Amino acid sequence: MASGRVVITRTLAADAAQALWRDERIQPLLERIRPELILEHTPLDFPSYPYEWPAEMLHAAAELTLELAMALLASGLGLKDATPYNVLFRGPDPVFVDVLSVEQRDPRDPLWRAYAQFVRTFLLPLAVWKRFGLAPGEVLLARRDGLEPEDLYGWLGWRRLLPPWLSLVTMPVVLGARRRDDLSIYRPRRLREPEQARFVLGALFRSLKRTLRKLAPPPRRSAWTAYAETRTHYSEEQAQAKDRFVSSALEEFRPRRVLDIGANVGRFSAMAARRGASVVAIDCDAAVVGQTWRMACRDRLDILPLVVNLARPTPAVGWRNAECLSFLDRARGRFDLVLMLALVHHLVVTERIPLEEIVSLAAEFTTDLAVIEFVAPQDPMFQRIARGREHLHRDLIPQEFESACRARFAILRSETLPGSFRTLYLLRRSG
Repeated sequence: MASGRVVITRTLAADAAQALWRDERIQPLLERIRPELILEHTPLDFPSYPYEWPAEMLHAAAELTLELAMALLASGLGLKDATPYNVLFRGPDPVFVDVLSVEQRDPRDPLWRAYAQFVRTFLLPLAVWKRFGLAPGEVLLARRDGLEPEDLYGWLGWRRLLPPWLSLVTMPVVLGARRRDDLSIYRPRRLREPEQARFVLGALFRSLKRTLRKLAPPPRRSAWTAYAETRTHYSEEQAQAKDRFVSSALEEFRPRRVLDIGANVGRFSAMAARRGASVVAIDCDAAVVGQTWRMACRDRLDILPLVVNLARPTPAVGWRNAECLSFLDRARGRFDLVLMLALVHHLVVTERIPLEEIVSLAAEFTTDLAVIEFVAPQDPMFQRIARGREHLHRDLIPQEFESACRARFAILRSETLPGSFRTLYLLRRSG
């Protein structure tokens, strides 16, 4: 807790606990469970879920879970589960939040019953990302408890005899088939001496640590990872003008919480974080989000990068869609400034979303300001994504965009980038 790796947790004082008993919203729950004590932990600013993390963040959460399990071993304690849902992120840093998963361990028990869950939810999703490029979000959104070895066994073919598949997939499938109806495998096993059990568990954790190290995700390239270096539709003069416009807004208004939508590798997220803002940076490309996380860790910036497609944002999931809130529900009204740079034309052309809807959503996210970049159909990138259909968007002119903005915002200032068909707008939410 002192290092920030486990959420700071305390027992609620008697007077504060009594106040909860008088709260009409909470009283029915307390009467039903009759708690012996009530714990309170420091809240984290923006919750995120494993299916929104790039592989780099899933790996960091796995490292934290394993380090905690190893540290608890020396104190006669253990983790009764090992799921990424036990972890949240404070900026780029993982924080273990499920303190109730720590339990007293049978000192002569050599088994870690959370082992299979650790493999399913951490190791196998990391392995399929590293070997096949299947992002963790594509696995964990559909499969809360990760990948079963049986799921992969048939896909792998001859690869099932190679590491890491041999130990993580093939052996569990083969041995499990032989003992499928043998319930004795779930009975407690106790060694003669506690030191023996601790030695066996220590060896298991060290083996998992070696496997996890081998599955560390390397930087992965995509069509967008080198966007800033390879772009041809932006001159250096235009890029500098854009930097000045955004920097001026950040300096003038000093927002505390910023949402950067379509953040790419986090250039403007870093600009905001270096001025003291806490930033949530979203992009639909897992590779660029991974790069943003690496940059935030390296430079110690308060940036939480997430794999979120604004056109198809993370839905609410779980029992009655109430266990994990949708991204929109978590983000509404949480930010002082929203950045939507080089994004609107993608939403209009590729996703067929009307301007009014895009501006309205920006107004739902921010309590104050927005910086939005308007790109006209004459722009080379617009024409590239329109693929000869830019005539369908001939009515997309600055006046039309400004009219859409004025329904929800006041336009504080705007600037057309020199020699371009791109205009930046600084907006203040009205009403």
